[in-house]
Amino acid sequence: MTRNSVGRRTLTEKLGVDIDPELLSLALTHRSYAYEHGAIPHNERLEFLGDSVLGQAVTVRLFTRHPELDEGSLAKRRASVVSTVALAEVARGIGLGAHVRLGRGEDLTGGRDKDSILADTMEAVFGATYLSAGPEAATALVLRLVEPLLEDPDRYGAAMDPKTSLQEIAARHGLAAPGYAVEATGPDHDRRFTATVTVGDVRTQGIGSSKKQAEMAAALAAWRELDARA
Repeated sequence: MTRNSVGRRTLTEKLGVDIDPELLSLALTHRSYAYEHGAIPHNERLEFLGDSVLGQAVTVRLFTRHPELDEGSLAKRRASVVSTVALAEVARGIGLGAHVRLGRGEDLTGGRDKDSILADTMEAVFGATYLSAGPEAATALVLRLVEPLLEDPDRYGAAMDPKTSLQEIAARHGLAAPGYAVEATGPDHDRRFTATVTVGDVRTQGIGSSKKQAEMAAALAAWRELDARA
């Protein structure tokens, strides 16, 4: 048994659903890997499908569980749960980054922890599940993974606007406004940004392909730490 097949088996066990090995391999194949290996198929079509599976599952769950919410409130909650930041958090929770097939350049620049890559791959996995096990299994997987977000209303705002949420929770703790420092590495066409945020005695980092994305990731990590203390 190859190392890749062992890794996919481990991931399948974490997902708790039987996914066709070829489809799972495709779902884990980023376009950077595909281009470096003779333009083989990559996961963007599965990502497109998975995005619809995710959106429908979350929409129905919110609609049926929260009859007290109006359309605007439902839309806001849905948008936060299916956001890139939220999906990346879900992906990290199952260690998805370790299984993504990345091109060498993307891998060397921290691609395994980029919010955009993790979120896109998570959607591709949902798409692969839909094709392998059917809509009910795919919906069940989506809801099981995003349930913590659905059950924690405070995290909606944090996922959608981490910097504002961090500023608000810092004020509630009587702390000064968060301070950010950002460093950039890599060539101009493939910059990698690392943001460090400090608020009180909390100091966290975030990585992204833009300064804004890195700051948001750092802010969300700091928000989680302060929220856990509360």
